[in-house]
Amino acid sequence: MSQPATKVLVIGYVWPEPRSSAASGHVMQILETFLRQGWQVTFASPAGTGEHRADLTALGIQEVPIELNNSSFDVFISELAPDIVLFDQFMIEEQFGWRVEKHCPDALRVLETSDLQSLRHARHQRLKDRLKLSDDANDFQGLFAPALAEEFELMAETDLAKREIAALYRCDLNLMISPVEIELLVQQFKLPPELLHWCPLMVEPLGTPSKPFEEREHFLSIGNFRHAPNWDAVLWLKTTVWPLIREQLPKAQLHVYGAYTPPKATALHNASQGFHIMNWAEDALQVMSDARICLAPLRFGAGIKGKLIDAMLCGTPSVTTPIGAEGMHTDHLWPGAVTQSARAFADAAVQLYKDEGLWQTAQTQGSTLLRDRYQQSIHGPALIEKIEYCREHLAQLRKNNFTGSMLRHHAHKSTQYMAQWIEAKNRNK
Repeated sequence: MSQPATKVLVIGYVWPEPRSSAASGHVMQILETFLRQGWQVTFASPAGTGEHRADLTALGIQEVPIELNNSSFDVFISELAPDIVLFDQFMIEEQFGWRVEKHCPDALRVLETSDLQSLRHARHQRLKDRLKLSDDANDFQGLFAPALAEEFELMAETDLAKREIAALYRCDLNLMISPVEIELLVQQFKLPPELLHWCPLMVEPLGTPSKPFEEREHFLSIGNFRHAPNWDAVLWLKTTVWPLIREQLPKAQLHVYGAYTPPKATALHNASQGFHIMNWAEDALQVMSDARICLAPLRFGAGIKGKLIDAMLCGTPSVTTPIGAEGMHTDHLWPGAVTQSARAFADAAVQLYKDEGLWQTAQTQGSTLLRDRYQQSIHGPALIEKIEYCREHLAQLRKNNFTGSMLRHHAHKSTQYMAQWIEAKNRNK
């Protein structure tokens, strides 16, 4: 008799929109990995539906809307009885972790982090402080080169870090997209390495030749406008970087794409300056394939960057900062340039745009980097192997993680009582 299919419940912070954000793209890659394994997948979320959401039912995934602070979830998860529960972002674990543990105590609890949010927020604060101290919008070398111990100092006193690190401890396994963040958590926050698994963006080659140099034109920048690092990058492009590029290439054009374009972004459009706000791209890979250079001037952020993976897939060289390239290339040469000032960024972008030999070398470096670090055929099976190992040794892993058990004991009680109070209050309205 064959064994019943493993049942997986994924609780999403939002319904996946893989054409709007790299975070949603990563969730979709994980879902597809589960489906390839023959697992039965259910996706639930308390969020409203976005206009670009993926059709999960077409993939064979059951979709279930759920509510925050509502015991209807208890009935739902008890009936589903999943073997594995994956929380998409730590706030979802905060909301639903105690309910999962109460009704499905033997289910493996996995957290998908997308990026370390407390690191991203600490870096954002550092940028704000830097801009208050200096009106020089060109050189950010000091901003881009902190040691991990300095990052820890920025994060350690914040409520966000305490909440996020506690959620990591409370789970049996945490999927980390960046090896730099694993290093930070292990070396500075002293998390046990066995709680963490490197699961980067997982892709395969497109299967079609990349467009050659002479068939491409224009610079491109792309990213969800709701993501603060992307909006800051657009502003830095507009005010500082792009004018330096236009000094050398007076007829150059920059096409800026992004989901959920706000009026403040549309207001930046200026055709006479070659600065074009293009709104949402129906096919991000198509517009990336048509561009000659991808620009990603990120001054803060965390995780790894989907736009730069897309650039490599499309054979499009990129220019970025140490924040943009962090955790993405180790000993590999970057497929373009990594710079620390607006002037160096602009100079590198212009050189790549004009020099076909340099451009072709960067394109080749991108293909090598993708093959060596981001293949789905490598990371997908590795993820399944890690999950199966954790399920097989779950009792011992939980004994070893006494800190997590202690945090669950205290945090879940307070969360449970707060949730029950909110539910009772809502009933009495």
